[in-house]
Order: sequence, then C-alpha cells, then structure tokens
Amino acid sequence: MKKSARTVLSPQISSSPVDEVLPIGQMFLYGLQHVLVMYAGAVAVPLVIGSAVGLPEQHIILLISTDLFICGVATLVQSMGIGRWLGCKLPLIQGCTFAALIPMVLIGKEYGLGAISGAVIVAGVFILFCAPWISRLIRFFPKVVMGSIVTLIGMSIMPVAGVWVGGGSSDMSDFGNLLSLLMAAITLVIILNLYTFATGMIKNIAVLIGLITGTVIWNFFIPLNFNLVYSTSWFHLPQFMHFARPEFHLLPVALLSMVMVVVMVETMSSLMATGDIVGKSVDAVMLRNGLNTCGLATVICGFFNLFPYSAFAQNVGLIGLTGVRSRFVVSLSGIILMLMGIFAKMAALVVLIPKPVLGGAGIVMFGMVVVSGIRTLGQVDYRNNNNGLVVALTLGLGMMPVLVPGLFTQYPPMLQLFMHSGITIGTLVAIVANLTLNGIVHPKAAKELPVPDPLPPSSAARNVAVRTVRMWLLLRKVQKEQQQLKNRG
Repeated sequence: MKKSARTVLSPQISSSPVDEVLPIGQMFLYGLQHVLVMYAGAVAVPLVIGSAVGLPEQHIILLISTDLFICGVATLVQSMGIGRWLGCKLPLIQGCTFAALIPMVLIGKEYGLGAISGAVIVAGVFILFCAPWISRLIRFFPKVVMGSIVTLIGMSIMPVAGVWVGGGSSDMSDFGNLLSLLMAAITLVIILNLYTFATGMIKNIAVLIGLITGTVIWNFFIPLNFNLVYSTSWFHLPQFMHFARPEFHLLPVALLSMVMVVVMVETMSSLMATGDIVGKSVDAVMLRNGLNTCGLATVICGFFNLFPYSAFAQNVGLIGLTGVRSRFVVSLSGIILMLMGIFAKMAALVVLIPKPVLGGAGIVMFGMVVVSGIRTLGQVDYRNNNNGLVVALTLGLGMMPVLVPGLFTQYPPMLQLFMHSGITIGTLVAIVANLTLNGIVHPKAAKELPVPDPLPPSSAARNVAVRTVRMWLLLRKVQKEQQQLKNRG
C-alpha cells in the first residue's frame, strides 16, 4: 500500500504530530517552504540597520549571510532541544525581531554599530536572567487570553503582507502599481487552487510552488537583476566582531533591555500559538527553554554584530495552513538557513523573490494565524462571565497602533517604544482585563492537551466526487429494495 505524506518512518518517535518524522525529500521541500516564507523578514533587519549605519552593500550581504547562519543554528536548537534548558521542541523558526528595529536604528545613528552590538549582548543576558520567572506567567494565559493574543498577532502582522503586495515599501513612488497588485493576486490564486484541488505533498507545498511560479511570471514583465548574485562570493563563514567591536553605553543598553520585554512577550505568544496549532501543551518549562534559546542566540549575535532574535509569527501561520506540524521539518529549515549563510550566493539568489509575490503568499499565511486564534476563542465559554469583554478590549486596544500609527506620537520616546507594539499592548490588556474581570480561574481542563488544528481537507473536487458516488450507491440500494418489495408483492 502506498504510504501517505504523513507516514511516520520511525515508530520509536512519539506519536504526537509535532514529533512526526517524514521522508527526507518531503521534509526538505516543507523546510525550504518555511525558509522562503520567513526570508524577507529575516534579511530586513540587517538590511535596514546596515544601511542606517553606513555599511557598503557587500558588507551588508556578509552581514545577512552571518545572520542566516546563526538564525539556522538557533532554529535547530529551538526545534530539537539541547539538554534540559535549551529549546522548546516546537516547530518554531528563529529570526531577527522587528520589535527592536527602530531603537537599534536610533542607537546606530547616534553611537555606531559597536554600541548596537554591546547593547544586544546585554539584552541577551537580560532575557536569560528573566526567562526562569517570566515563564511562570503561563497561569495568566487561559484560552480566552491566549486566543485573543494569537488573533491579535495575526491581525497585527497583516499590514506587512499589505506592504509587500504594494511593492515592498510605502515610500516608493509607484507603490501599489497595477503590476504589483496583479502579481500578488496571481500568486494568491495559484496557492489557493493548489490548496483546494491538489492532494498529498503538492498540496502541502502550495506556498513554495506559488512563490516560484510567481517569481517566474514576474521575470517576464520585469527581468530579475542577477548582478547581486554574480558579485557575491560563493563561500562565507561568520567572522567574530568583523565589522565593529562591542561598545557598552548606559542609554543604549537600558533602551534595548526594555525593548526585550516586548520581545519576550511576543516570543511566549508565538510559543503558545504554535503549541495550540500542533496540539501540544505549552508549560512553564517549555516557555523558559524557548526564551533561553532566544536569549543565548541574542548574546552570540552581539559578538557577530547582529541583532536580537525571536520566533517568527508568519511561520506559525504556515503550519496552520499546511497542517505539517513536525518539528523535524523546521529543524531541516535550520540546516537550509545555515547552508544559505555559508554559501552566500544562495542567500543572494533568494533575495530576488519579488515582494508582491511574497505579499500574495503572506495574505493567506498571516490570515491562518488569525484563524488559529479564532478557533481557540471558539472553545471559550462566554456564559456568566466577562470573557467577551476581555476579547473586545484586547483586540480593540491592541489594534490601535496598527490602525492609527500616529496615535501615541505625543508620548515620550522611551514610552513610544512600548506603545508602538500592538501585540505588547494587547497582551498586557488581555492579562490585566482577565484578572480584573474574571479573576484567576483554575479550570479542571487546564491539564488537558490542547486540541490540534484539524488537518487541511483533501481536494474539494475529490470530496464532491466521493459524495456523489456515495449518494448514487445509496439511491441504487433503495431502488433495489423497492424492486424486491414490489416483486414479493
């Protein structure tokens, strides 16, 4: 009998979907799909900061290559786990966080790249120090809080997909041009058709096929520029303090350490969202190990002139979309990222994927994060309690910085760093509102494993055909029984 795409090859591994081992070929394609989904976000932070501090283009490429390599190592550690203190053993991709982008640009322009590196090292130590006790806050995350936060994460990152659809930057003179919108729509239609009518592995790599096909079609309208690929060296190893030596200044260190509170909250939210999707209960130990991995990766990055790390929410949406929950798939993504970091031409090649093509894929992926949150909220009891108000306050206040970006511009710059993140506001509001309106509730079901997101359905066309055949067989059976009764009569 032909084995399906979800056949477990190693019976010794736990039967949990998150521990499933798939054939290596399938895992490579699924892993590559994760890499392509997160690549634009992974390179954006070093690209922006490298430009802000005045690094030449070739140095920025080397910075990106180093970032990809360490990103791959952190992803491998996070998904596989090392000992009792590192790795949450969930399918989480690690990458440079956007939460610290603006503070690091300000630090870089004022003090230089060395000050950023020094602040990053201290920020990583700060995460390691806080992880053991902040991870115990899990009791403040019942389903109403977790579902609200996950829904908010998906809604908050949706504008990223919108910017990609328009061409990559709202500052562009031709932002939102017809070709960009058309290519985003074509990519989205390709993914939806594959997801709806294809089966097996083709269905699960719908995003990967959509990205490749969209890029090929884009090349017919606007030829891709391969000059960057030609000018990039084949081989590059991360170099210790290659661009600057770490410098430690009080204000940058304090500023970035405060921002790490935001990063830890976002990382814990992504951990719980992933656990809910794959059907694995996330406890305080897993949260601590996940934060420890982010903290250690951040400390190491500081010595390589890189930036703080966190979990990528867009890949959480990809897991919900494809239904492939294996952490070993993401481990292979980490290996691919490491190879891309070593072979710099590979990294330069992926940069060629047009932003509108990424945007078309991002719409459905980020939307799946929202769906996961809504599904969790659907399991919440809203009778004789104030859970409805908790959800309303979380989404209403958490979306304010996204819907009205200039709302908090009158606040002091230090406070704006926190108010700028809707996820941080929403998380704090969800916890405080739940404690204030509902109090601490200890449901009996708290120790039960979360129900995993259902696997994506098989081909819609095939389902219709199966139903039609079943109805026809049932009709034939009824006709035969009627004929037999008539003959007996």
